[in-house]
Amino acid sequence: MHPVPAAEAEVAADLAAVRPDLGARYAAELPGARAAVLTRLWRALAHEPLPWITGRERGRDGLTLRLADGRRLHGPHPDPYATSAYVTTVRLEEVAYDRPARLLTGLAVPHGAAFAAELDHSAASLALSRAGQPPHSDAWPARPWEWEQRVVDGHPYHPNCRSRPGFSVAEQLAYGPEHRPLVELGLMPVPVEECLVTGVWPQTLRDGGRLLIPVHPWQAAHVLKAPRAEGLPAQRVLAAHPLLSLRTLALPDGPHVKTALSARLTSSVRDISVGSIALSATLSAFAQALAERTDGLLHVTRTLGAATANSPDLAAVLRESPQSYTAPGEHVVPVAALAATGLPGSRDWLADFARLALTVGLRLLELGVALEAHGQNLLVVLSATGAPLRLVYRDLADVRISPARLARHGIPVPELTGRVVTDDLPTLRRKLFGSLVAGALAGAAGSGEALGAALETAVRELPRTPDVVALCEAPLPVKALTLMRLSPGVSGDQWAELPNPLRGPSF
Repeated sequence: MHPVPAAEAEVAADLAAVRPDLGARYAAELPGARAAVLTRLWRALAHEPLPWITGRERGRDGLTLRLADGRRLHGPHPDPYATSAYVTTVRLEEVAYDRPARLLTGLAVPHGAAFAAELDHSAASLALSRAGQPPHSDAWPARPWEWEQRVVDGHPYHPNCRSRPGFSVAEQLAYGPEHRPLVELGLMPVPVEECLVTGVWPQTLRDGGRLLIPVHPWQAAHVLKAPRAEGLPAQRVLAAHPLLSLRTLALPDGPHVKTALSARLTSSVRDISVGSIALSATLSAFAQALAERTDGLLHVTRTLGAATANSPDLAAVLRESPQSYTAPGEHVVPVAALAATGLPGSRDWLADFARLALTVGLRLLELGVALEAHGQNLLVVLSATGAPLRLVYRDLADVRISPARLARHGIPVPELTGRVVTDDLPTLRRKLFGSLVAGALAGAAGSGEALGAALETAVRELPRTPDVVALCEAPLPVKALTLMRLSPGVSGDQWAELPNPLRGPSF
């Protein structure tokens, strides 16, 4: 008998104290959660440039990895675009592993112990997320944030799909969108002269000469050490619905508020830099103007106002709701939530959606903007019958803008600085292809075969630009998410190359 992983035991103990009614369901969900995380880990081992993997051999019964120390790791044939949990066991030499954290411990690779703890936490949190789900309903949600609450498993390809270190079970239940809570945001008063503000900060979030900056309760308790802003009556606290990104919430009157949340979610600590606040209004106005060049196929949610107390730990951004761009009878759905509609299973629907998404994404790339169009940032507006009509994009913090391409098309170059500005061609293509094709479209398709069929239909109608040629003929870039977690001293993104589904089932 193997000992119960630490995170699984801790979650079980916490559940017994705060939600004993979920204990049995949580235990029942653990095997499936482990398989889901193990499948994501196996994808990384099969395709990422991990330095301690020296060879990969494909046989009739699966894939064998040769390790630098001479050992061999064997598992099923990998589909890098699969979203089902198809890996239940892999073998390291003669030992079978069904738990991803235990496998990583057995591999004994540099920095593996810390990552193994994260995988342990990811599987336990995923089981918790699944345990609290109501019976499945085929009815479409009546309120827009409910689409986001239907995404239970988190990132479709990251082994840390549900890792939330620093969050207790009670906090996951209170703040995780899949648990459908109503979250009370604190309002931190800060003198105006101590703040950087761009856009229009509303009067409802001002108190005399002070700005009232919305603060996530986790941030208030763990980082700012202030459970609620002092001196403010209870009615000034904002109640909001958490969205896919956890730190972004929908206010009842429509706008979304992105809060600072200095916790490691999936890969990175997500704060709001002072620089991003400074550039937010310029970036928003530029994106609005550029979206007008897509013939109505794309809308970008406007940044209404942004403020920071000159600290990434105390900042907030107010954005339009994507619902602003729908007509009566239409639904706007994050691409990550499309599986809840039942639509992606249709080959024709996938082809139509891929055509729409690629037309918009490649058009903007040609003009000089690479969107980070993953399933959280990219939303699709559906007709009452489910037809994909147009796209909505939110959160401009990680786009890439090419001054050279903009100038080539006679588009004024915005006054922007920092990482968003680059003319490096691989960087621009990686940003779009890695997020849109290997991320959003692959996640909606659910397999390499389905993704390849959708792309094949869609690219026939695209102009044969150099970007389209690269998309069709080169391997698909994707962030090497596991390599990045195992490289704590390396800053920035690292990349892997996946087999191109347009070049046949070579995976």
